[in-house]
Amino acid sequence: MPCAFMRDLVDEFPFVLASASPRRRRILEGLGLDFIVDPQGVPENAAAGESADGHVLRLSGEKARAGARSRGTGTVLGADTIVVLDGAVLGKPADAHDAARMLGLIRGRWHEVYTGLSLVRCSDGAAASGFERTRVLVRDLSNREVADYVAGGEPLDKAGAYAIQECGAAVVERVEGCFYNVVGLPVVRLLALLTELKGRGR
Repeated sequence: MPCAFMRDLVDEFPFVLASASPRRRRILEGLGLDFIVDPQGVPENAAAGESADGHVLRLSGEKARAGARSRGTGTVLGADTIVVLDGAVLGKPADAHDAARMLGLIRGRWHEVYTGLSLVRCSDGAAASGFERTRVLVRDLSNREVADYVAGGEPLDKAGAYAIQECGAAVVERVEGCFYNVVGLPVVRLLALLTELKGRGR
């Protein structure tokens, strides 16, 4: 059943997801929100000296603004998720070897997941942005488990080379904070930003 209060918070349609992530799409579908998927292909490069929250806020903002440029009306959502271990950013692995390397680094250790969200209202350029941080402990995987998990393909398009859903449910041991943030779309943070944006006059 659609969440009526979710739709009511979006004051300018269409609602546009500027991301190709199937996980984000499934979360929005579960909320019953009508939306358009329009990935922007913004390079996800880190800037020198950039903090984790600054990184995800900058990239989510770039994606939202890029999606809004060609639209006269609507609300565009940009998002970016990273994994941070000992201050180092782990993005999406370049290949299977890189995925195995990342899993070798984070297994048996706590790390942090950051997701930045940015909204832009196309008609007047009003924007709202914020981020969510969640601590995650990955199980101390054996070398065989790492190899099997990578061979299954699930880690290859995920920040930090793992998912928390599907096969990844057997990889993550503990979560402190927002579960949906680890998936890539912290829902309560999104609701807060939609409320903030709607409260801004035109």
